Amino acid sequence: METRTNGPEIGARPRVKGKFIFCDNKKYFIKGVTYGTFAPDIGGHQFPPLWQVEQDFRLMQASGINSVRVYTVPPAGLLDLAAQYNLKIMVGLPWEQHITFLDKDTRGEIIQRVGKAVAACAQHPAILCYTIGNEIPASIVRWYGKKKVEKFLRQLFDAVKLADPEGLVTYVNYPTTEYLNLDFLDFYSINVYLETPEKLSGYLARLHNLCGDRPLLLAEMGLDSQRNGEEQQAAAIGWQIQMVLGKGCAGLFVFSWTDEWWRGGLEILDWDFGIVDRQRRPKPAMAVVAGTFSAIQQSINPVAISFSVVVCSYNGSKTIGQCLEGILQLRYDNYEVIVVDDGSRDNLAEIVSRYPVQLIRTPNRGLSNARNTGMKAATGEVIAYIDDDAYPDPDWLNYLSYAFTHGDYVAVGGPNLVPGEDGGLAACVGCAPGGPLQVLVTDEIAEHIPGCNMVIRRQALLDIGGFDPRYRAAGDDVDVCWRLQEAGGTIGYHPGALVWHHRRNSFRAYWKQQKGYGKAEALLEQKWPERYNALGHYNWDGSIYGAGTTFPIPWKKKKIFFGSWGSAPFQSVYSPSRGWWGLIPLMPEWGLLCAALGVVGFLGLVSPVWFGAWGVLAICLMASFIQIIYSAGKNWKASKRLGRHYKYLWIIIGLHFVQPAARLIGRVQHGLTPWRKRRGSAGVSTATKTTTRGGAVWSETWKAPHEWLTVLETNLAASGAQVKRGHTFDRWDLESIHHLVVAMRSTVLVEEHGQGRQYLKLRFRPRFFRFPVAIGIFLLAVGALALFRQQWTGAALLAAMLLVLINLVWSGYRQSLATVMAAFHQLQFDAKPAPLVVDEMVSVPHIQPEPGKTSPALLPVESQ
Repeated sequence: METRTNGPEIGARPRVKGKFIFCDNKKYFIKGVTYGTFAPDIGGHQFPPLWQVEQDFRLMQASGINSVRVYTVPPAGLLDLAAQYNLKIMVGLPWEQHITFLDKDTRGEIIQRVGKAVAACAQHPAILCYTIGNEIPASIVRWYGKKKVEKFLRQLFDAVKLADPEGLVTYVNYPTTEYLNLDFLDFYSINVYLETPEKLSGYLARLHNLCGDRPLLLAEMGLDSQRNGEEQQAAAIGWQIQMVLGKGCAGLFVFSWTDEWWRGGLEILDWDFGIVDRQRRPKPAMAVVAGTFSAIQQSINPVAISFSVVVCSYNGSKTIGQCLEGILQLRYDNYEVIVVDDGSRDNLAEIVSRYPVQLIRTPNRGLSNARNTGMKAATGEVIAYIDDDAYPDPDWLNYLSYAFTHGDYVAVGGPNLVPGEDGGLAACVGCAPGGPLQVLVTDEIAEHIPGCNMVIRRQALLDIGGFDPRYRAAGDDVDVCWRLQEAGGTIGYHPGALVWHHRRNSFRAYWKQQKGYGKAEALLEQKWPERYNALGHYNWDGSIYGAGTTFPIPWKKKKIFFGSWGSAPFQSVYSPSRGWWGLIPLMPEWGLLCAALGVVGFLGLVSPVWFGAWGVLAICLMASFIQIIYSAGKNWKASKRLGRHYKYLWIIIGLHFVQPAARLIGRVQHGLTPWRKRRGSAGVSTATKTTTRGGAVWSETWKAPHEWLTVLETNLAASGAQVKRGHTFDRWDLESIHHLVVAMRSTVLVEEHGQGRQYLKLRFRPRFFRFPVAIGIFLLAVGALALFRQQWTGAALLAAMLLVLINLVWSGYRQSLATVMAAFHQLQFDAKPAPLVVDEMVSVPHIQPEPGKTSPALLPVESQ
């Protein structure tokens, strides 16, 4: 385990790398305390005399503290003392943030004053960063509006960068204005005071998702010893530090160093947040801070789980060396490294043999087989899969161990970021859609984690039979996540467990990758048809996070939850439902519609009425163009590496055009089309009367109504349908989509007949999708226009297309009806022994009625 120094060498300027801050290429965990504010001296500086500062800094250094946050610009003597004691200073740049500051004269004066303050201390080796504000009151932000405050903070950021281009800049937010979008900052800082582990843990996870790929710093946290007692203060600060570090934050500042505090022209005596008192006598909290900061590795990971790091490679000689060097530099004691050479034809084996790792060579059998080989050879409790073109953060396994020991997970993933040494095109690919991104159901639970950073408990993976060999290059990670969840497992996400993952560095490589992903989607649909809609599109249950996220057109304005009179302690942005129309341009199948409209437009050579299709095509292309510009622009602005150069924006826009086309080609080539034959439709008899609107089953085995519904839901999903449960205001229980144009909504009634006997009734009704209905109305309208203009050929073609559409709708209805009835018919095997009769009368076994009751031997089935 590496021994950490208290701070970097003098002269090293901090820089941001991924989720952490580095100095001299070493990770710099901020282990800080706040300092001040104090009563001003003759010169107006709000700091103690330098002799007192020196005593404080000496004691801080002895306690393992390496950073100090001050709220006003410090004098040069204080900075020199900080450098002498190897401390970094977070410099506060104060201004009139508690008043309405955005009038023209005040705004300009503030910007000018901030620039001068930075110039006075720029380039000093003790500077950690600058803060351009601290907790602008929520009422002020609400008064001016979110965008105006964001714009002003951007101006302050630019003023600081102009005075000190290499200096790090942040703004210290707080929960009441967490909705501010400040993605231009170097890292995200926030003051948080939550006094229970559960609340703090959940909020830290939320904050990580708000700040994305940037570091998260807790700029203030602590507990008042005057109200809670010194022992409780010490205990609270102890678990707070461990949690903040264990959750992958870049560091924290304990509030505060001393009880001495000056604010608003007065000394504050009714709060005691210091870890030393006003006479600098240590409290119990100081010993806790010293012990936790000095043993930071144990703070992150108190329990060392055994890991097997598995790298599967095929012709990966260009990057395998960097991957293994990164793995062998992990600050973790209990892990082994296994490399599976999947039949490589380059010198991969020769390179791997130079490292102290286990090498297994096999014929080329694909990625899933290689991962299964690594699984069988692994001896660790947990298997950590990483791609051969990626390398981990030094604390990767520490954070994974923390996640497994603090949550009941069968698998855990983390972010994968583009390495800083990659070129501009690779960074643009990182901002393009189709990359390996995590899908989160909550801030800490994932539906899917990408295979380049996928860590699974070995026994859980063995229990589901490992990876499916049909996925030779992609799709294996999605499939294994679904199977782990189907087996009852939960997948976690830890934002600190990051790996650096090289992206494709050419348009050709990106095109090939996206076509391969399209093929993987087709293979997934063949195995999991119930998860795909009729168009062949899968909607994730959670939200996709990370650079390259595709954003739909914002048809509806986002709203901020302020609370009554702006008094809510946590104020967040609430996005309205995107709706069906907002999602359509995101689907690769949108390209098929555009192509069809283009072909139909050429029929205008036969009948001019068809030229209208080109007008509709123009609208569709405009919608796609707007969506791509919007999505590419948001990703470009959020990328710190691209430096707002417009040439990169155009590259990202081009990649946004390329990705859906490549993905669509890969899907269509392997059978994933809107006109595909869905599993479950073949072999289902359509001889059932199409007028039948229900059925019934007699059961001698009692089950709760929700259990019957669960069985029916399972049967429908097994038939290949995509099944959705009704909401609390719906009169139907299950909606199943079997076809491109129609869905079936089913309602189940369970009658109780005593002694565990039940009578199940089913009724359903079709729901025709709006899209084919709209096409039908369009064809009717255009056909009527063609008849009015006596364009007989065009009218005949329109009539033929309308008949084809009607036949498609009718056959879809019959197929859906037969599939629903077949799924309901399966209930009789659970209901024993009654046959299902889908007629106006249903026969059930004769039951001897109890005295005074009527026999249910012959009961009618209600029709809708």
